Amino acid sequence: MEPAPGPQEKYHLITRNLQEVLGEDKLMAILKERELKIYWGTATTGKPHVAYFVPMSKIADFLKAGCEVTILFADLHAYLDNMKAPWELLELRTCYYENVIKAMLESIGVPLEKLKFVRGTDYQLSKEYTLDVYRLSSVVTQHDAKKAGAEVVKQVEHPLLSGLLYPGLQALDEEYLKVDAQFGGVDQRKIFTFAEKYLPSLGYAKRVHLMNPMVPGLTGSKMSSSEEDSKIDLLDRKEDVKKKLKKAFCEPGNVENNGVLSFIKHVLFPLKSEFVILREEKWGGNKTYTTYEALEKDFAEQVVHPGDLKNSVEVALNKLLDPIREKFNSPELKKLTNAAYPNPSKAKPAEKGTKNSEPEDVIPSRLDIRVGKVISVEKHPDADSLYVEKIDVGEPEPRTVVSGLVQFVPKEQLQDRLVVLLCNLKPQKMRGVESQGMVLCASSVGEPRQVEPLDPPAGCCAGERIYVEGYEGGEPDDELKPKKKVFEKLQADFRISEDCVAQWKQKNFLTKLGRVSCKSLKGGSIS
Repeated sequence: MEPAPGPQEKYHLITRNLQEVLGEDKLMAILKERELKIYWGTATTGKPHVAYFVPMSKIADFLKAGCEVTILFADLHAYLDNMKAPWELLELRTCYYENVIKAMLESIGVPLEKLKFVRGTDYQLSKEYTLDVYRLSSVVTQHDAKKAGAEVVKQVEHPLLSGLLYPGLQALDEEYLKVDAQFGGVDQRKIFTFAEKYLPSLGYAKRVHLMNPMVPGLTGSKMSSSEEDSKIDLLDRKEDVKKKLKKAFCEPGNVENNGVLSFIKHVLFPLKSEFVILREEKWGGNKTYTTYEALEKDFAEQVVHPGDLKNSVEVALNKLLDPIREKFNSPELKKLTNAAYPNPSKAKPAEKGTKNSEPEDVIPSRLDIRVGKVISVEKHPDADSLYVEKIDVGEPEPRTVVSGLVQFVPKEQLQDRLVVLLCNLKPQKMRGVESQGMVLCASSVGEPRQVEPLDPPAGCCAGERIYVEGYEGGEPDDELKPKKKVFEKLQADFRISEDCVAQWKQKNFLTKLGRVSCKSLKGGSIS
């Protein structure tokens, strides 16, 4: 039997791979006296995806360090966050989360009997908790409540009061769960500092806060439940995992915003303490890495090829997902999944010859709009008024796009520029060159006509999904059928606002980093 770890070893296990710790001295002082009591909470909203293995692997670390760990299924928070979980689905989604989180923990070998599982509504509707919510609301300013939730609560033009309550409830959870520390992503930092500021005003102790880095998604941005291409669902089939990993952003030698490398660092290495690159003998054969740093160095120096990295992650990831898929293959859990996350697009097909059938939804999420980076620009060989551009959209090969920007944007201003590309139009030949997308631009209303390419926020990565506010979910069509005129119908309501933001029916075009805009064409159209 291994000897129990000492305070220093416990501290290392608890804090390894974290981005930040608030209250390090207090943490060490507690570890010298007794075991740490810590909780991790998750709002029961969209389906958990593979990035949830990151906090799961840290929970494994906490247990190795002897911590008393509570997992909170924050069902009430899910409703307060702009009704991300409708009230009628709340119970079903919470039940889904309980089953899938427990299945994830079992797949990485975490003993469930050492964990405490709690639902928010088990105690958040009590008289005492409710009174504390009122007490807190009497000392918290609207400014501080809004600021605290800025990175976590869904931001909309006309925010609901519920979103302002959210940070206060999360702060009170620390007291009512009787813990020493709260663990979460670094996107929770403002809520954590809010708790540190306001809990003492109610006579409650300031807690320790432990923060994970935000792991890039497969497109290079934050992995998100609402951004389909950025995530691998826990129940995705093996062929879907292969397809999504194949499209993942993994540029040779580039270790920045590399979601594939990040998954190895934050999930696979902590679980196994090693990672095997699988490759054919003619390329050097398999190689086992016992430190992440050695793997990252070899990738940066292009000793490890992106294709081999992705294939190796695919094998390791499927080993984690297999027991989860098997568990959710039962009739009861299949029924629960379908009930908790009903498919809005699944309507009964109209019978042949039936009139007045329901028209299909023409909504912005059907458009596959992505951030693109222009790699090269040349004049069309047969048309001086057209450019032929090679644009990186996070796929293995750049797309060829023909645009009519010659008279509006000099060639050198397009080179290496981030643009907004509509990716699921049917490819069509333009003067003999097949165009695989459309660069979306703002156009002036009057004469002389002016055109400006739309600008994604600075810092975006090629391939990152662009969506319309309120339409983050939903899969885009594989290809827009020309006869259906989906793009044309939506485009009729595309406009540039008075502050130069791209909009559909006054709802902003967004990425995870902010709004899509143009330089100067206020009130213009988008085409």
